[in-house]
Amino acid sequence: MNLAFRTPVSHEPSSRDLMERALDPHLLVGMPHLTPHGLSETWLMKELGHRHWLMLARDLGMDNADFRTAGGDEAYAAICATSLTAARLDLVRANAILTIRSGLSTITRTQTATNHDLFVGGRRIGRVELISAFVHREIEGRNHSLARVTIAKPQARSFASSSLATHAADIRNGRVATYWGLPMDASEPLRSYKFSPSVSQEFNGAGLFYFAEFQALADRALDSWFPNRKPVVRRDVFFLGNIEPNESVSFDLIGCSNDEDIIHGQIRRRSGDLIAKVFISSESLSSYLP
Repeated sequence: MNLAFRTPVSHEPSSRDLMERALDPHLLVGMPHLTPHGLSETWLMKELGHRHWLMLARDLGMDNADFRTAGGDEAYAAICATSLTAARLDLVRANAILTIRSGLSTITRTQTATNHDLFVGGRRIGRVELISAFVHREIEGRNHSLARVTIAKPQARSFASSSLATHAADIRNGRVATYWGLPMDASEPLRSYKFSPSVSQEFNGAGLFYFAEFQALADRALDSWFPNRKPVVRRDVFFLGNIEPNESVSFDLIGCSNDEDIIHGQIRRRSGDLIAKVFISSESLSSYLP
């Protein structure tokens, strides 16, 4: 007797199905998500950035986050500001269930915000807001040539307000002298730390210095200067540009409070051009918030 065996047919899930799975609000915490001090803020920003882009794609009715200009060129949802508030990332341990409750809103014709409330065991451990704008390279292969571009969105859209987006615009256009009680500018940095970012480790699939690596770079400098600093309670980062592969950058300490609990730093290219402003606090900011 001859027996014929039929090879099982494997049906791969669609990109849209996987996009929905990636947006599941519950995640089991393991070693990749942790540092010795709790949940990794750098991992968290990467995860929320991924969710931000998938939420944008879903909002635009797309099956994946392959954003394109009207001419068919690649476009990217570049993060232009982030804010972490009321952080208690130190409470997170291995095997905890992290719950991420997210929402999306349109800020302007070119800007979108997502808000992410974080919980472990029913306890809130922080909130993150991400603001993005679509950009493309005006000169192919040149990260210095990034410029904003409009991607068509559904019609009859109402705009939401965002204080983070307002602060980002004010900082970008030089309309504020202080932030969190610290001067925005200084004649000379208090300290500087030079880095040579790794293309294989700190640049993303679009060939851009990844937004989550900006704060990681700042932390490496601050850990060397303030090895006993307290856990971060709040961090606001404002992005002003990007760098080319193999381009060095410097993190400058611009100012800090007397107790070193509030810190203002900046990241600049080797040319001196600013690409980010970073504000970090390990205390309540109720009396400093602009």
